[in-house]
Amino acid sequence: MQYMLLIYGDQDGWKSRSEEENGQIMQAYYQFTQELQESGSMVAGDALEPTPTATTVRVRNDETLTTDGPFAETKEQLGGYYIVDVPDLDAAISWATRCPAASHGAVEVRPIWIA
Repeated sequence: MQYMLLIYGDQDGWKSRSEEENGQIMQAYYQFTQELQESGSMVAGDALEPTPTATTVRVRNDETLTTDGPFAETKEQLGGYYIVDVPDLDAAISWATRCPAASHGAVEVRPIWIA
């Protein structure tokens, strides 16, 4: 079964931490990614550009409306994701608890719908 691990955090947090602290966090992500790859559970994963680069698209009454930025203002923003292929939800949660974001933000675990 495949699950998406959605990584949420304060995108301005990088500005408030020292270069050394940010380096430690990035090293933790590199290690986590390597562990996922070596386990054979990683399908995909990437970081996302900050929310000001986003464009939200809505279609209402056959009219396309675009808005710069995210859909809603929030304290934490979606910053990246991993797609994992694991036996069950418990295994996906186990990976999510090891993701560095779990200690300074949040990791949402969501099953991928396969129709």
